[in-house]
Amino acid sequence: DIRKYDIEEYMQIFSVVFQEIKLMEMPLGENLASGSQVDEKRACQVLEEVGLGPRLQKMKQGLKTQLGKENGDGELLSGGEAQKAAIARALYKDAPIVILDEPTAALDPISEAEIYENFSELVKDKTSIFISHRMSSCKFCDTIVVLEEGTVAESGNHQTLMEKKGKYFALYEA
Repeated sequence: DIRKYDIEEYMQIFSVVFQEIKLMEMPLGENLASGSQVDEKRACQVLEEVGLGPRLQKMKQGLKTQLGKENGDGELLSGGEAQKAAIARALYKDAPIVILDEPTAALDPISEAEIYENFSELVKDKTSIFISHRMSSCKFCDTIVVLEEGTVAESGNHQTLMEKKGKYFALYEA
């Protein structure tokens, strides 16, 4: 029952990365912190973790670099860079539960592979829920739940589900 939860506490335990993200027309650091109080060490750390360290080094004002062109002479991030920044924002929040809904949809295959290779390290000891329609992107997950028509069709890890040769196997092979 959602009425049993304090809404502020509830909002603090989740950090979400959606498929379609929007970065604010404000400095990069403030985008990560969702406000003007930026822990610069933490911001640099999460940008490095998601592979944006080199891009940060090229920015004329570092974390203070304005994003977007609406408010002046800001910098534009590519779609893949913006997606990585959204993942960095979720990590910066340091919530115990991270939900990623098709978080690599805007990334090129190499960047996507880098995120997947480092995913376990990125979320460390957090509970993470990874939503994807691409079975190949689920191989790293501890538990995979295949939904079909609103119900659980199968669950298990990649190896178990491949050996079962059921719905997951068919989708993965497709």
